[in-house]
Parts: sequence; structure tokens; C-alpha cells
Amino acid sequence: MRVGSLFAGIGGIEKGFIDNGFKISWANEIDQKACITYRKNYSHKLFEKDLRELKTDEVEKVDILTGGFPCQAFSVAGYRKGFKDERGNVFFEILRFIDDLEPSIVFLENVKNLQNHDEGRTFKTILKELKSRGYYVKYKVLNSAEYANIPQNRERIYIVSFKDKKVYENFDFPKPTKLTKTIKHLLDDEVDEKFYYTRSKYYPKLKEEMKNSDTIYQWRRTYVRENKSKLCPTLTANMGTGGHNVPLVLDKKDIRKLTPRECARFQGFDDDFILSKELSNSALYKQIGNSVTVPVINAIAKEIKKALKYAWKWFDQGARSKSFS
Repeated sequence: MRVGSLFAGIGGIEKGFIDNGFKISWANEIDQKACITYRKNYSHKLFEKDLRELKTDEVEKVDILTGGFPCQAFSVAGYRKGFKDERGNVFFEILRFIDDLEPSIVFLENVKNLQNHDEGRTFKTILKELKSRGYYVKYKVLNSAEYANIPQNRERIYIVSFKDKKVYENFDFPKPTKLTKTIKHLLDDEVDEKFYYTRSKYYPKLKEEMKNSDTIYQWRRTYVRENKSKLCPTLTANMGTGGHNVPLVLDKKDIRKLTPRECARFQGFDDDFILSKELSNSALYKQIGNSVTVPVINAIAKEIKKALKYAWKWFDQGARSKSFS
């Protein structure tokens, strides 16, 4: 089945579907630097433009339409303006593509808070718009630490909508998986000196507080926060700008922040995923923080594939039984 991707970022959703045998026909992304990374890793058509400027007759019709649409409008860490924010209004651009392309399946991803935003009215609107177009909808909040064997505390809501009721009935979200990887499994033994905090004005306080090498810390403006769960906190788009969102570790040498490659591992990207050397580390941090945890997408795509196969098998058997009756 062919997949079209909106808000592609660096292609985390696409990778999850590709790994399950789906074909990506095209993708769309507005961020120029994210497009550089995307093109380093994928060869299919990428429309580098604002979604509002992309016409539906420019793209091929697809069976599955995906979109990890901007979460800042709904995020607890953002402004929470929802549909009043132009980033939230892009949902209605997604509807334009749904109306014109009529995909069999629509796959959407966003922050957990989307479900409760504006006392639930935002989410009700999304469900109403999808259902009014004839889709059967299932949704669930999944945490990367519970569904991806990735030690990152990242809760996201996944919305999967089906035109075919039989496929909908046979689709289930993946079951939790045992977490066997630790933070140390994803860290490099040696990293460049520039990642260390020995020259930071916060270093004396960090040195005083950071004693555990098995977890990740954060500087929270006036104090040091230890993640006692021994999980990486949710990676954010602004973790490369300094301040309180920077994940810090105590390695065998000293206190440092995670490298872009390590952050990519915390999102489930293999080391063969290319992080462009022509981009700054701050740009890479932003791209990775905006991305998805690939193994979670992989697990959901696998369940979609199973539901499709089961439904088609049921349909074929029904058709054969009728032909012999």
C-alpha cells in the first residue's frame, strides 16, 4: 500500500511504515534543515513547502495518509492555544487532503495533552471531523518506554482511522513490550570535549548534585532535577538551545549533555540513519526533538498490516464461498 506523509520532519513515521513493507509515495515538510536530513535518508518525492501552499493535485493518491502535525499549539510545554494558533489550524489542511485523496487509512500523532486540550473540545472536534467523513476511529496514548523498548518517557497520542469497518474491527494497538535497554546502552563511551559542561556557569551546582551515572539529569533554572525513573525525559525541539530542557549525563569522564546521535538513539533511529554534517548540532537537536520514536510507529504499522491482511483474507474467503453457493 502507498503512503503519503504530511509534516514529515526527518521521516520517523515513514521509517516505521517502510520497515513493515509499505511504500512511501511522497512526503511534505516545510523546515528547510529537516528536509536536508530527510533527503539524506530517503529518495522518494519530498515537497518542501508550507502545507497550505501544497495543492492536492500535485501529489499522488495514496492508501494511507500520515501526519505528526505540529504539537506546540496543544502541548503542556507550549502555549496551548489549540485551533486559535495557526499551528493548530493545520489540522484543517489535513482534512483538505483527506477530502481530495480519500485515503483508506489516516494515521495521526500528537502530544498526549491533545486529548484534554480546551476541556476536551479540541479532540472532540478532530474525532467529529474524521467520523463525519466516514472513518472509524481508534486512538490511544502510548509511552515510548512501554511500547518501544526505548528508555525515554515520551507519551504521545496516536489516532488511526479506517474507511473499512472490517479492518477497523481487526486493528488493535500494540501490546506493551518489556524494557530491557537502559540509558547506558544508548550512550557512547567517548564524545567530543565540546559536549562537556566543565566550563558552564552551572557546573559547580551540577557537580554537587549529579552523583548517579545510571540516569539523566536536567538543569531546571534554579535546581538540578534527577530523573529517578532512570528514563530519559521527553526530548524537546529546544534542547539544543541550552536552558532547562538539556538532558545531562554523568559519564566516566565528567558531566555532559547528550550528543545528537545519542538523542537519535533515544528516538529509536539506527546508527545508519544519516545526521547531516552540514547542519549545526542545534538544528539536529531540534529535528530529533520534533520527531517520533520510530519503534512505536513500527509497532503500530505492524498492527495495521495485520488488520489489513486479516480483513482481506476474510473478504477473499467470503467472496469464494458466495461463488460456490
